Amino acid sequence: MRGFRTLAPPLVALALILATWEVLARALQIPAFLLPPPSAVARATLAELGDLALAASVTGRAALYGFLMSACVGTLVAIAMSSSRILERAFYPYTVFLQTVPIVAIAPLLVLWFGAGLRSVMVSSFIVSVFPVITNALSGIRSVEPALRDLFRLYGASRLSTLTKLELPAALPAIVTGLRVAAGLSVIGAIVGEFVAGFSESGAGLGIVILSSYRQMRTDLLFSAVLFAALLGLVLFGAVNLAGHLLLSRWHPSARNP
Repeated sequence: MRGFRTLAPPLVALALILATWEVLARALQIPAFLLPPPSAVARATLAELGDLALAASVTGRAALYGFLMSACVGTLVAIAMSSSRILERAFYPYTVFLQTVPIVAIAPLLVLWFGAGLRSVMVSSFIVSVFPVITNALSGIRSVEPALRDLFRLYGASRLSTLTKLELPAALPAIVTGLRVAAGLSVIGAIVGEFVAGFSESGAGLGIVILSSYRQMRTDLLFSAVLFAALLGLVLFGAVNLAGHLLLSRWHPSARNP
């Protein structure tokens, strides 16, 4: 019953949006290349389902690799910067630089350095998604209660012991929050990387499908590809949410059901 109450409002809202979209597209006779009705998008999705699924698997693999890299590297960088204010002041501006430089501008360089295909797309996904992991993990570690730090210091705890038994557990909710943001950004980075990197060893990703659909004025297929990209982001986000719930539900109020 609780699951029905949770799912019913968004499903009803989605049905209303799709119905309104369908009626307006037909009533106003909007050209299909500008805004196809949902029924046309559904037909294109069913007709190209195999190719879309293959493209989603290519993009999903690059996004997953980029996300895992951002999770590992971002957390390690945050730990390193939290250990020294000098390191933080020296290197934190460069993490901001990664976030502010448009990935489209440096994507051609990634192709030159890593070649067209999976590696360039994976690095593009990593660059886009690593910043929220670093900032949230660093903020979580810095937010540990000073009294608890003093208690660990009083009992002679080593730096490694303080990190593993106090700082990382205390920062875990913030790290999970950063990973949630990075999950969606990793798919965006992968799509943008595919715009430039082109075909991978396994075939065309969703970014290539979006570009080819645009050039062919297949707006219905373009909507289908965007939908699959959104679903990829939701899958990654859901996986992070589930992992966060399993890690935090026993002791942190943010993961408990109301």
